[in-house]
Amino acid sequence: MGLLEREGPLASLAACADEARRGQGRLVLVSGEAGVGKSALVERFTAGLTGTRFYLGACDGLFTPRPLGAFLDIAGQIGGEVAELAGRFDASAEREELFGLLLGELAKPDRLSVVVVEDIHWADEATLDLLRFLARRTGSLPVLLIVTYRDDELAASYPLRTALGDLAVQRCTRRVDLSPLSAAAVAALSAGSGLDAAELYRVTGGNPFYVTETLRTGLDRVPRSAADAVLARVAGLGQGARDVLRAAALIGSVVEPWLLEQAADCPPSVVDELVDRGLFTADGAVLRFRHEIVRRAVAQDIPAHRQPAIHARLLAALLAAGSTDHARLAFHAEASGDAPATLEHATLAGRHAAGLGSHREAAAQFERALRVAKGEPPAVLAGRYEALADELSVIDGWDAAAAAYERALSLWRTTGDPLREGDILRKLSTTLWRLCRGREAGDASTAALRVLEPLGPSVELARAYAGVAADLASQARFAEAMAMAGRAGTLAASLDAFGLQAYTLNLQSWAVLGLGGDGPQLERALDIALAHGAAYEAGHTYTNMHEINCGERRYAASEPPYLAGIAHCAEHDLWVYLTCLQGVRTTTLERLGRWDEAVALAEVVLARVVSSPVNRMFPQGTLGRILARRDAADAWQYLDDAMAAADGTGDPQYVVPMRLSRAEAHWLAGDTAAAHRDAVIAGLAADGASPWLRGEAAAWIRRTGTSSIPAGEIAAPYRMELDGDWRGGAKAHDDLGCPYDAALALLDSGEEEALRQALDICQDLGATATARLVRRTMRRLGIRSIPVGQRAATRRDPAGLTRREREVLALICAGRTDAEIAAALFISAKTASHHVSAVLGKLGVPNRRAAADQAARLGLTVVAS
Repeated sequence: MGLLEREGPLASLAACADEARRGQGRLVLVSGEAGVGKSALVERFTAGLTGTRFYLGACDGLFTPRPLGAFLDIAGQIGGEVAELAGRFDASAEREELFGLLLGELAKPDRLSVVVVEDIHWADEATLDLLRFLARRTGSLPVLLIVTYRDDELAASYPLRTALGDLAVQRCTRRVDLSPLSAAAVAALSAGSGLDAAELYRVTGGNPFYVTETLRTGLDRVPRSAADAVLARVAGLGQGARDVLRAAALIGSVVEPWLLEQAADCPPSVVDELVDRGLFTADGAVLRFRHEIVRRAVAQDIPAHRQPAIHARLLAALLAAGSTDHARLAFHAEASGDAPATLEHATLAGRHAAGLGSHREAAAQFERALRVAKGEPPAVLAGRYEALADELSVIDGWDAAAAAYERALSLWRTTGDPLREGDILRKLSTTLWRLCRGREAGDASTAALRVLEPLGPSVELARAYAGVAADLASQARFAEAMAMAGRAGTLAASLDAFGLQAYTLNLQSWAVLGLGGDGPQLERALDIALAHGAAYEAGHTYTNMHEINCGERRYAASEPPYLAGIAHCAEHDLWVYLTCLQGVRTTTLERLGRWDEAVALAEVVLARVVSSPVNRMFPQGTLGRILARRDAADAWQYLDDAMAAADGTGDPQYVVPMRLSRAEAHWLAGDTAAAHRDAVIAGLAADGASPWLRGEAAAWIRRTGTSSIPAGEIAAPYRMELDGDWRGGAKAHDDLGCPYDAALALLDSGEEEALRQALDICQDLGATATARLVRRTMRRLGIRSIPVGQRAATRRDPAGLTRREREVLALICAGRTDAEIAAALFISAKTASHHVSAVLGKLGVPNRRAAADQAARLGLTVVAS
């Protein structure tokens, strides 16, 4: 049966192959719902290729994924040094070596390398990391990498959803989206079957697998689901074949014939029968279910009381063969009810996954082990909960991590081991802070120090000192924080705890800043972290470099650590700090008037971060402020959540900006009294904040009702505003590149020329609520000829494009890439990408070619510089 309505996707794949042959490597993301024909499309395409190296791997959704499973299979196909390393590697250090060897093998220039990885919606984190690694490096190599995934399962696949966002921005990436068949195609497929084509289309929705399976069943009526169709075919098998099929369904989508024959005690002829019936397809030395839905339908039909015995036979066969795939062994052990085997293999699988950086899989395995860990000594059980919590903290599962640490703490206390008790208290403190439970975090850090100090010098004690220093800094007790961080650093240095040394220098940098100074602590911290391979602490340092520079309005200086930090965190899977960097970045983009980019990035961060309120706070505040300024009804949901998180920390650097965000939203809504209350609360908190936050709080207190201002140093632009020099204040904000802050200073002037400038700025930014307030002020002052709607330059543009967007459109029409646009306009490639998206959205077109056509139809002048 031919592939109908797939000419376009096949042509796209062929074009990508031609480009890859010319050294312009391509990553093709083939997506569609289950059964839409992704595998069939790739099989048809690869069958027509000649003069290539071809490798195939697949991710398995049956049990907790085997780290790098698909690529280890591919390594076996490559052979040689790659296969040897894949067969024995067992440590995270060897992961990078394997990545490099794979890339080197694929990059050989003699012919095109075609790699197909199917079903990455089941991929483990290490596999997704390798895809990112290859995507960043294949753009100039003769490599065609095709990956398939189900786009109807992304809501439940958080790691893949994040990875797709990273892969999609690579220049080498192309997309092929498969849609269900049309009614006409279903009619063509069903011709001569005796089935009603319209009814077939209605029941299947045009899903090719549903259609094909329904046609193959030979049923009198169209079944209600694919499962009915599969089970109808299975019912025609003999009892022995059905038993074999059931065992195969519990093995997975890929079935080793030897394992099936041993576990089901069947002759090869029975397996041959299943291949002949179309339930299996032969793929070299292994068998595959024709479709995952077939396997699931068969597995679900196995009576529950029969499944443990099948799993037990599979476990025994794998162990007899010397399998060391502990993830697979743990799955079958648990399903068979073998608690000791489950405990053993889940523990080993979890440790292996953690070493490879597959932290989500590690957490799942440690949870599996704990489900059967009955009657173990308290110390062993405590270690299990601690290991689970450590993995959960890396993947942002802070609520569950807190529960696991608390359970570990309770168990360690029963063992009478104060060293472990103290260290768990310190870890719990960090976790509680991430959950914005600042008071409890402080209590835990104090308790950790109280337990550990009598035990004498240790790394655990140094960490406890650092934890107390962090708590003191969050209370603006900077002199005390500096002293405590110094104790931590001295002890860490004496114990050669280099990562901890870097961490304490980070704490000292915040303390010095709070005391009004500025020192080289962060540069020293980064040097130490990088020199000693302390990747986690380096990510922390990049984050602080970026955040401090942004807080001090040194936006140009904030850019290098941001870019370097993003690259470092992505390379080392430090998603906690990558998210921190991006969250703070949203506030910078907002200040710089790049609101559409700020909104886009904030939405990406909020979609990624599941349970860490401290990481959600900045992007929530950014979204809330911009939406309030743009008169959007849903602004308050973000502002309320951000305020709750900030209050939970008790830290002025969070409380002040989030409280001022609420003050502004109230002010824009006309509730000056509520705005003033929030501004005053921010002013009280600002005693322990930076001169910039203190100044901003003072400006809002003045703007909303009174002249009383917080004591202490105030940053120059705000000082000028408060002293009545609104021109100087507006110019100072403008010199920093902060147009909205300049507009607020102009608004406070009460003078016509300044108010008109403020209105222009607000209209350019799309700040409709603020613009309305400016107009109200102008009318109250008796000013005439007040502009309504967009400013003239934007209004004259048929598509409502801003000046910058017209520049971008000109470069799009000239055929420039995002990178070339970025270079021409002296902006980052990501910023260029956001501008391109904004232009396409305003023009209402799906791609660049359509944008150029639309520009011509609208008569836009597009001359590239």
